[in-house]
Amino acid sequence: MLKKLLNIIIAIHALCTCAAAQEISCKVKVMHEKITGVDNEVFNSMERNINSFINSRKWTTDEFGTNEKIECNILLNITGRMTGDNDGFNATMNISAGRPVYNSSYTSPTINWVDRDLLFHYSQYTTMDFDDNRVSGNDPLASNLTAVLAYYVYIILALDYDSFSKDGGTVYLKKAQNVVNNAPEQGKTITGWKAVEGNRNRYWLIDQMLSPRFESLRSAWYSIHREGLDNLYSKPAEARQKVLSTLTALQQVQKENPSSVLMQFVFSAKSDEFIRVVSMLPKPERGPYLNLLAQIDVLNAAKYNSLR
Repeated sequence: MLKKLLNIIIAIHALCTCAAAQEISCKVKVMHEKITGVDNEVFNSMERNINSFINSRKWTTDEFGTNEKIECNILLNITGRMTGDNDGFNATMNISAGRPVYNSSYTSPTINWVDRDLLFHYSQYTTMDFDDNRVSGNDPLASNLTAVLAYYVYIILALDYDSFSKDGGTVYLKKAQNVVNNAPEQGKTITGWKAVEGNRNRYWLIDQMLSPRFESLRSAWYSIHREGLDNLYSKPAEARQKVLSTLTALQQVQKENPSSVLMQFVFSAKSDEFIRVVSMLPKPERGPYLNLLAQIDVLNAAKYNSLR
């Protein structure tokens, strides 16, 4: 009896240790209102399995406490079915993530992105597997879903690590690049992974993140978070200035790399935050920063101009 009790205690301890060790706390939602003729349980199991795939897997070699987990959200919107393929789906994927700011209840957004190029197989009776050394797997279309999920998890990790230490996320950017280099292939069916398929896809996003041309952007990312936002409570004026001082470097990056997907990616998460920081300044001091923001982030120029 004592031995049995001891085994139960050890098992519970192992389970708790494993649960506390994971790095990601992701809320997954699968929307399928446009799809007819498919049992709802297929989508329910899809939601559960994606949730388990992300939250139960160990993505790094570091140990994370429960309160240190990176919070994110994934909304998978099933937009259609593949013709003649009962297990094939078209979808878009909304990815958002945040990072807590020191001494506050505020969470700074790190990702707010929509991937519109997702085609995949899903069967509720098949487990979702991913191997960094064999990204493609036996069924390329089934592997495409796990490859896209792993790709964005690595980017989420990289941006979080980069926000706490300079270039701290490089190892995870390289893991995301490895996913791209070994991504599933199936004729013209699977897209989003190759340079020739457009300038706003997964290939170019990770290519630019690791490119020396964008090194100053990664330095600015660190300054915004660690030297700026984390000090807003203790040194508000200095912290605001540190955040806003990064705009000069970002403007230079934009000039040298017009229409960069990485700049669009960064500002899709950060535009409202920059507005929030500028709005803390007296109105007469806002002009130069709003001009810079409107030049760097043309897509959101109207939002910046409304703050004048």
